[in-house]
Amino acid sequence: MSEIYSGIRESHPNRYNDLGSTGSRAERDFKNGCLKKADRSFAQGLQCQQINSMAALMSLEDSVFIAHSPQGCVGCTSLAVDQYRVGQAHRGVKLIKNPRIIVTNLDQNNVIFGGESKLRKAVEDAVLRYQPKLIFVFASCASGIIGDDIDAIVKELQQDTPALIIPIHCEGFQSKICASGFDAAFISINKYILNKQKLEKKKGLINLFAPVSISYADQKEMERMLSLLGLSVNYIPFYSSLEKIKQIPAAQASTSICKVFADEFMKTLYEDYDIPYSHTVMPIGVRNTDIWFRGVAGIAGKEKEGEEIIQREHERILPLVKSIKDRLKGKRVFICGGTGRSFAAAALIDDFGMELVGLETPTYDEDAQADIEYLNAIHPNYVLDIANMQPFEQVNLVKRLKPDVFIGVPEWAAKLGIPTTHVLDMKRPTMGYDGLLFLGNKIVDQLENPGFNVKLSKHIKLPYKDSWYEEDAFKYIIGGD
Repeated sequence: MSEIYSGIRESHPNRYNDLGSTGSRAERDFKNGCLKKADRSFAQGLQCQQINSMAALMSLEDSVFIAHSPQGCVGCTSLAVDQYRVGQAHRGVKLIKNPRIIVTNLDQNNVIFGGESKLRKAVEDAVLRYQPKLIFVFASCASGIIGDDIDAIVKELQQDTPALIIPIHCEGFQSKICASGFDAAFISINKYILNKQKLEKKKGLINLFAPVSISYADQKEMERMLSLLGLSVNYIPFYSSLEKIKQIPAAQASTSICKVFADEFMKTLYEDYDIPYSHTVMPIGVRNTDIWFRGVAGIAGKEKEGEEIIQREHERILPLVKSIKDRLKGKRVFICGGTGRSFAAAALIDDFGMELVGLETPTYDEDAQADIEYLNAIHPNYVLDIANMQPFEQVNLVKRLKPDVFIGVPEWAAKLGIPTTHVLDMKRPTMGYDGLLFLGNKIVDQLENPGFNVKLSKHIKLPYKDSWYEEDAFKYIIGGD
């Protein structure tokens, strides 16, 4: 039995959040043990773990989500709310609803005197208004600093509350790696719902973990691929339910669509419930989809069937991939995305013969090193920016590198007039063999029809002085030498 994981990703060695380098230099420095912890003397923003904890669960049926925080802390949940509403429409839901979110609205008085009374009132309101099966209580920086004992409050309230109340310790100051928020949510699910109760295994059942950023089309593609192996899917926690979560220990194996979403939780499931797991890559592009599929086939004991299916899929899609490659070959691309998605997208562009000139992603670790080694063999000269939401660095690099296309969250690059494609689309396909074709055609369409972004750049000015674009993009990264 390994040491119990704290839920803080920095507790693992060799994880870096602040780095400005090149792919080749980062690979060399990591191998030689020369990468050192750095920081930014100026930061424009930071995605906190509380947002990821909430977003991971906000589509669960019959649930209420209580943020024990100031009101501003739930602002970023608008992204998950939008995706939840769109996802309902894609799934044929006629009466579309919002997730049930209650914020305790901690204020200055609560910082001095405590906010426990507000949390009790919020739980009472949740039961009275919604009669839920689950009530999640999310801690925040404010409640953590105050010292409100949410565990004790939940334990007290649970005695008279029919819903299961689950506290989640996702105080933003605990970790600079926002994926720690996923871990905080899963730790609480394991403790309060699964509770180490083992179930009889269901042959062919696979836990498929998926975050809010996976579209319904991607879900269907992953389920299609696994059905070719004769496997059934417990798709969790996105658009899931208490009943489906309780079935997690009955699975034959586990895998995740997102590389960093459930990796720590799958290790825990292996230790507590004897569920093997496939920890591979995000299935974007031919190579990564092959790797992901082989991983699942391997833990299901269906390696031979897996290779036969991959061969058939290649025969079907590779001629279509070539027709896209003929239109994209040689185009220069800058990629920005989460740790799993950005590296997967960087591998994808080799399918289309594109040249990688810049890569921005939040975290560098051993998994990233493996991806970097692969990318360096294909793209020998690209800039690497390890940054959690630092758009001032991104626009500096994009303006300097002048890529033909930007793949990632498009707002900033679009305002520079560059053709953009959103790899974190959440509404359209990006995953698997079919998603590859959609994404490739989407990139082509943006390159051949850049008019909107060009016009946008003429009417919108980014909030930076012209002198900033002459500066070193990494001048505010300190302490890593």
